[in-house]
Amino acid sequence: MTFTESPTLTAESTSRLTRTKHFRIHYHEAGEGHPIVLLHGSGPGATGWSNFRPNIEALAAHHRVLAVDMPGWGESDTQTAETGRDHVETLLQFLDEVGVEKAALVGNSMGGMTAISTAVRHPDRVSHLITMGAPCPGPSLFSAGNGPSEGLKVLIEAYQEPTSENMKRLVRIMCFDPALATDELAALRSAAATAHPEHLRSFLEGATATPAESSTAAFFGLAAQLSSINTPTMAIHGRDDRVVHFENSLRLTTVVPDSRLVLLNRCGHWAQIEHASEFNRLVASFVGAH
Repeated sequence: MTFTESPTLTAESTSRLTRTKHFRIHYHEAGEGHPIVLLHGSGPGATGWSNFRPNIEALAAHHRVLAVDMPGWGESDTQTAETGRDHVETLLQFLDEVGVEKAALVGNSMGGMTAISTAVRHPDRVSHLITMGAPCPGPSLFSAGNGPSEGLKVLIEAYQEPTSENMKRLVRIMCFDPALATDELAALRSAAATAHPEHLRSFLEGATATPAESSTAAFFGLAAQLSSINTPTMAIHGRDDRVVHFENSLRLTTVVPDSRLVLLNRCGHWAQIEHASEFNRLVASFVGAH
């Protein structure tokens, strides 16, 4: 397992801002070439940088890399009932603002949901679909249980009480190797979360939204449309993911025609962090080969 910081790029040197119809969007950008857009997960304190800092520089060697703070996370504006919570529409507006017609979408967890939804709804904007630890619409045969997973319960508790102790619990449950759940990473997530209490409130409000208002409900209604995805697809999943069971990625690659599954043993919910070097090779090779 590997976990390495970017040796020369920093959060400050790659920081950018743009504005869409409803939001000011913060993102990190590096490199040139075919665009790769990195979409983070939903945990408190998640940002484009905290989710992908071991990956941005490696991928930027041959690609234009954009790691986005989605609305309600990081330094981007928050979501409200008035602005809506449609991350697909926000992503399309972001791509328009930064001059990207078609991109490889790389999504972790919630970011994977956005990437899958975009591939279904707007296939002309997606050149490659890459998910890590992402949910997938459809019935679960082996991993179904009553209520949220172990990891999602900890995630919700960290939103409700973003203490350093709860952030450390969150980081630990995301990783297979406890050595990667460092105090530094927990502190980074805690600082990002507590800096924007409006983001925490927005997430908890969204979690109780009605099905008609919920982007999550819309996502899980896409099961019958997954087979229409013609985009080259790669699902990466940790065998030991305690947040989203790997059965989700198996289901995705069962129904998407041009797809493959990479299942990593001794890996939790953050394949891009726990197996950074392998993840970087997989993504660069996949995008470069298609």
